[in-house]
Amino acid sequence: MKPFAYTRAETVEAAIAAEGALLAGGTNLLDLMKIGVAAPDRLVDISRLPLAGIEEVAGGLRIGAMARNADIARHPAVLARFPALAEALLSGASPQLRNAATAGGNVMQATRCSYFQDPASSCNRREPGSGCSAIGGQTRNHAVLGWTEGCIATHPSDMCVALAAYDAVVMIEGPGGRREAAMESFHPLPDAAGAGPAPLSPGEVITDIRLPDPGGMARNARYVKLRERTSFAFAIVSAAAALDLRDGRIAAARLALGGVAARPWRCRVAEQALVGQPATTESFARAAELAVQGARPSGDNAAKIELARRIAIRALSLAADGTPDRLAALPASVFAGENNG
Repeated sequence: MKPFAYTRAETVEAAIAAEGALLAGGTNLLDLMKIGVAAPDRLVDISRLPLAGIEEVAGGLRIGAMARNADIARHPAVLARFPALAEALLSGASPQLRNAATAGGNVMQATRCSYFQDPASSCNRREPGSGCSAIGGQTRNHAVLGWTEGCIATHPSDMCVALAAYDAVVMIEGPGGRREAAMESFHPLPDAAGAGPAPLSPGEVITDIRLPDPGGMARNARYVKLRERTSFAFAIVSAAAALDLRDGRIAAARLALGGVAARPWRCRVAEQALVGQPATTESFARAAELAVQGARPSGDNAAKIELARRIAIRALSLAADGTPDRLAALPASVFAGENNG
């Protein structure tokens, strides 16, 4: 491991001034350092910043960047009003990791592309201009939407998919002041040269995440995840869906896909097509076709497009049935029975 300087920031201003790699729960960064993928000159420990609060504000919810994933998933306001977010968090990692991982760290986690994580492979994310070993390689888990020849990696977060569906906004402070970014566009799509610009500029720090009032979608929202093993695995494909149902018809809809692109993939055209339609499998199937419109394989992963279409239908169907009063141990798993969420 490369030697590095260590700084502990007690305030957001100190973290901004330090301009180093931010260390919160360490569940991603430390792993990358151990395998030689990340080699920062300075680590800025922000684990003691007073940003762990979760509170209802102006009809919505504010989640501090240092809030632990486990605390978010079991917070009464999240369970009552943003249940798809709770399901997404409980679908990710293991209980031990959820107890350490933070909201800000979850947003900023790096891709789990095996070529990115192998220093012997060419990767434009690690070294711009070096090429992409994933092209022509093993691509079962790689992108089918928004990819380029420069990068076909996917963003691994479950939480971010639900946040994108809920119109979440990321609040950021940095040398240039305070700014905000919509979750659905926070992570850049790759360009021809590689991963595209970094979501944060040097010195910037995520302070909190804001979710607006979900309105009539509070109790008709689900997150569904298909993975290679039943627990603590990254999504092959996933979907977060929420519906506002009135007299059997859809007044508003939200749908985002995970595991298909370098960012959570918000399906706005599909959402618009659902408005005014009955909450039926036929309506959801038409919306799912629109959700994967423009998808193309990035190698031997054409099946992922069909899987994404089916996951979208399932998430919408489960949302129409209503959020269960009690989340299952493996919430909304495609392997769960009808009585297990």
